[in-house]
Amino acid sequence: MAFGWLHKLHKSDEEKAYEQVVNAETPEHKAKLSHELISAAAAYEAAKAYEDHCAANGKPDSHAKAKELMAAFSAAFVDRMVETKGLDNIDKQKAKHDAKKRAEEQSEEILVVEYN
Repeated sequence: MAFGWLHKLHKSDEEKAYEQVVNAETPEHKAKLSHELISAAAAYEAAKAYEDHCAANGKPDSHAKAKELMAAFSAAFVDRMVETKGLDNIDKQKAKHDAKKRAEEQSEEILVVEYN
């Protein structure tokens, strides 16, 4: 069951970043995977994970809870990419910060409609 707004990210910069990050080969990560690229990918992953969560558990009770979930999903993606792509701690912290910001911005644009 889709909640209907993930399609808005189809062919977006976030979706393109997601594909680039997830499909990147480990030895090439430093040259190709900036923290900005990873944070964009994390925002897309957060939207996908949020939709999956809502399909399995229903919509969160509040917009604030939805934003928390989006931030958590984006942080989890960054952690996974850091572990699998071998980024250093500075890149990890920058990517997490940017991913949280993007997830919050995305949730303001998309999720606010669901809670008004």
